[in-house]
Formats: sequence, C-alpha cells, structure tokens
Amino acid sequence: MTSLNEFGQQVGREVPGWEPRPAPVPVTLEGRYVRVVPLDSVHYSDLFEAVCGPDDGPLWTYRQIARPTSLAGLWMHLAAAVDAPDQVPFTLVPLEGERAGRASGIASFTRIDPRTGQVEVAGVLYSQSLQRTRAATEAISLLMRHAFEDLGYRRFEWKCDSLNEPSRRAATRLGFTHEGRFRNHMVTQGRNRDTDWFSVTDEEWPQVRAAHDAWLDPANFDDEGRQRTSLAAPRSQGVGGLRPPGSR
Repeated sequence: MTSLNEFGQQVGREVPGWEPRPAPVPVTLEGRYVRVVPLDSVHYSDLFEAVCGPDDGPLWTYRQIARPTSLAGLWMHLAAAVDAPDQVPFTLVPLEGERAGRASGIASFTRIDPRTGQVEVAGVLYSQSLQRTRAATEAISLLMRHAFEDLGYRRFEWKCDSLNEPSRRAATRLGFTHEGRFRNHMVTQGRNRDTDWFSVTDEEWPQVRAAHDAWLDPANFDDEGRQRTSLAAPRSQGVGGLRPPGSR
C-alpha cells in the first residue's frame, strides 16, 4: 500500500510507533518434537556423528566448506560460528526418533538488523535422520515465532543456492515467498553460486503460523507418526487466508 506525499510522490505506508527491535541472543526454544538450544562445544561430538559420516557428503554440497572428516575440523567450523559477532547459532535436539536427546542439526540467525527488524535463518543443516521429520519443521517454526512474536521483527529471510532444490522446496513448503535471484552472488567451494531469496513478513506470519500449527498438531499424525495432511495442503486451502507463493 502506498500514498502520495506533499510533493506528489508515491511513498510507502507508515509504520506507526516503529522503534529498533532487540537483537537476538542465545535462548532455548521448547517445542513438542524438538528443542532449539544455543550451540555449544558440548554438542560438537554429537553433531560430528550426526552430519559428518562417510555417507553425509551430500549434506555439505551447498555449504561454505566440504564435509569435515575429523571432529577437529568440525570443531573449528562451528566454533567460528559461535564466535562470530553477526551470528546467533543454535543446535537442534529432536525429542523423538533414533537420535532423541542428541544434537542432530544446526541453524543460525544472521543478517541481523534490529534497526529495520529483519533477520535471516541460515546455515541450516539437518542430519539424515532429522530430515523430513516434524522436529525439522518445528525447529524453523520456533525460530520464526521467536523472531516475530518475542522480538517483534518485521521480516524473516531464507536464502539458498539456486541449485539446491531441496532447500527451495523447503522454503516454499514453510510458507516463504520467493523474491528473486542474486546472480554471481558468491563463490562457495570454488564454484559460482546464484542465491535465491525468500521471506515471510510480519503481516504474513499469523497465516503461516496457522498452517504450521495445524500441521504440527499431534492429531495430524497417525500412530506411526505419518502425516495425515501435508503442510502444503492447508496452505493451498487457505488456512488463515494464506495462499501459495506466486498465487494471485
């Protein structure tokens, strides 16, 4: 929505009472299926077991570095994230399944701008056992809820290599809107990366959360934990008025 100023120019809508928001700090977020906790060196051994095995190379294809082959290598990679002044890294601890109670993934808040109220979830890495689980979905939902509801942010971003189709599908499934592609955005592992940008805004969040909550409801799963209705289905059917990205 736009309006005209006194000079006859189009300007954006007013944001009444806007003030810079608090910067994210390490916190623990409790869910039904996962705990999102501040990343710490006590998690590194579990994470090495979870994501650095001989068959885990594909998990690292689109990351800044290739799969670490030693605990020391992973330690250095994760310690850099913990020490980075512009990141708030978390580890993901599922509460069910074969790795219940053990660190099995990571994600970070980055591109943090309290002045404008925007933050990105980045560096998302799920072990193979965490992928395609309700714990994985709930982890991102908890981070989004914290950003929008606890911190009062206006924009939550997701970015990925344009060739990383699983990440692109995940963003769409989680309710993000595709905003465009930054060509020749960076070089990772010696290769060019075009980066796709996605976002959810504070206006969209109540509808996105409604779809997340409906999918994560225990009633949506049978006795073997299989979903009865997919997350995409409530969104396409208009839960809370939400429509799929790109719809009119």
